[in-house]
Amino acid sequence: MTYDVEMAANGPLNFIANGIVSHNSHAACYALISYRTAWLKANYPAEYMAALISSVMSTKDKVPFFVSKCEEMGIEVLPPDVNESGHDFVVSGGNIRFGLDAVKNVGAAAVEAIVTARESGGPFDSIWDFCERADCRAVNKKAIESLVKCGALDSTGATRAGMLEVLPQAQAAGQKAQQDAQMGQGSIFDGLDEPGPAASSSPFGKQRLPVPSIEDQRADLNAMEKETLGLFLSSHPLKEVRGALRAKVECSLAEIGDKKDGSWVTVGGMISECKRIRTKKGEPMMFATLDDLEGQCEILIFNSAYAGNAEKVDTDAVVIIRGRVDHKERGETKIVVQEVTPFEPTEEEISAAAEIVFEPAKRLTLSLDPGASATLLDDLMDVVKGSPGDHELMLMIGPRTVVLGEGYRVSPRCRNELDELGGVTLA
Repeated sequence: MTYDVEMAANGPLNFIANGIVSHNSHAACYALISYRTAWLKANYPAEYMAALISSVMSTKDKVPFFVSKCEEMGIEVLPPDVNESGHDFVVSGGNIRFGLDAVKNVGAAAVEAIVTARESGGPFDSIWDFCERADCRAVNKKAIESLVKCGALDSTGATRAGMLEVLPQAQAAGQKAQQDAQMGQGSIFDGLDEPGPAASSSPFGKQRLPVPSIEDQRADLNAMEKETLGLFLSSHPLKEVRGALRAKVECSLAEIGDKKDGSWVTVGGMISECKRIRTKKGEPMMFATLDDLEGQCEILIFNSAYAGNAEKVDTDAVVIIRGRVDHKERGETKIVVQEVTPFEPTEEEISAAAEIVFEPAKRLTLSLDPGASATLLDDLMDVVKGSPGDHELMLMIGPRTVVLGEGYRVSPRCRNELDELGGVTLA
């Protein structure tokens, strides 16, 4: 909802909007911030989204939501990488690189130690090299395991399954090498044996065993990324059916919080976990977590709906759920389930929905004369409001370019009216 508030030059310093008293200077500051962030999003979308996701890294539900928005904007979010990532999300080649601070079990001190080792000794070439050079006092075994699982060591060329196989030996060898280096000690056998073709040598004179070539399974990769990042990054099980699922639901799980308490909704996603219990009365019920590409929500199946729906809800099942929104418990949003339907779209439904979801946006581009009259924008908005349609409206004002939101989409039939406006040129 928006408000048009006009103040007299010598009028009061406060105004009331929607029952809230606001100070003029407060409103002016927020208006300026809104304009600047909107301009940044329109002109530097990758930089804007990288900064936005970095600001919500501590909020587990918001990172998946904004990563999904990046995908819709055509911006790929790349996995974390010990050879490229820092603390925050950063722009890398027009895409966004995941920040190491957002990886579970990897704290700021560990990230600082990784960056320091990389800057002083160059890129890490193996998990053995990483364990030897990253300060083991800050980067413990649990942190290294999370880094392997999320894909942060994929740039070394080894598989995640293979690195996890040798992690105990690599971590122990790295810790021993660092202790020896601090004490100025070395093995009496250092340098006596030539490394074989299957092994490599470390800077400390130790031999490194090769990382076994154990093939990664897609299901295992998904599970590891979900555990360490809170989302499926390289391949979400729902991505292939995303369009078909959207056609069947009313809203995403990220939008459930905006629904009224007790309102009915139809949502869909994948069951990430579920638990069956019995109440004090001995009645069966189920708790489950539903995930989609933008967020997650806890669902409850009570006795009245349990018998007909319990068997349809299981871990990794993709379902469509009809139920009531419940905001009552500790400010958390849940869905009380009435009906569960397994979601199994046909190839035709997936293809048809994909064409709709990924169809490029239609756009009408206007070049505005910076020296035109002050009433030009008002005249332009009158034409826009009178010709609603499905075309984006992009305005070019000198070196600046602005794409207006969905509320300003127009029909191409307004071209003649636009031609009649002085200072407007159709590009």
